[in-house]
Amino acid sequence: MEHGSLATERDAVVQRLRDVGLRVTGPRLEVLQLLAAGDHLDVESITDRARARLGTLTSQAVYEMLRHFMETGLVRKFERPGRPAVFELAGTPHHHALCSQCGRVTNVAAETPEAPRKGLRGWRMTETELIFHGQCPDCR
Repeated sequence: MEHGSLATERDAVVQRLRDVGLRVTGPRLEVLQLLAAGDHLDVESITDRARARLGTLTSQAVYEMLRHFMETGLVRKFERPGRPAVFELAGTPHHHALCSQCGRVTNVAAETPEAPRKGLRGWRMTETELIFHGQCPDCR
């Protein structure tokens, strides 16, 4: 990646923090830049990668940052049954594929089905999440 695009990416992350009213700090920038790379990371992975660049950072601090990021709509949490949840930058709505063997999560661009009317009388749907379960290419 070119130096100019790194600066542009960093500027975009700084602007996202400011847009939601959060103070710009080194740890917040680092965590958001890790997520901006497009990976779905659990807290341990985020902490380890950020700590390698910052020198010191606790898992508790990462949990707190992620909580603030979710409250402000910057980050979304994806639950993986039997495994730690992973986090990603919020953005364009999409769905996920989940590897049942290694837990890898990949974004999927797929049309969202309309909620069925039968059996949901009185419900007001606010969100639809489609998850494709299977084995990733590495586990096949």
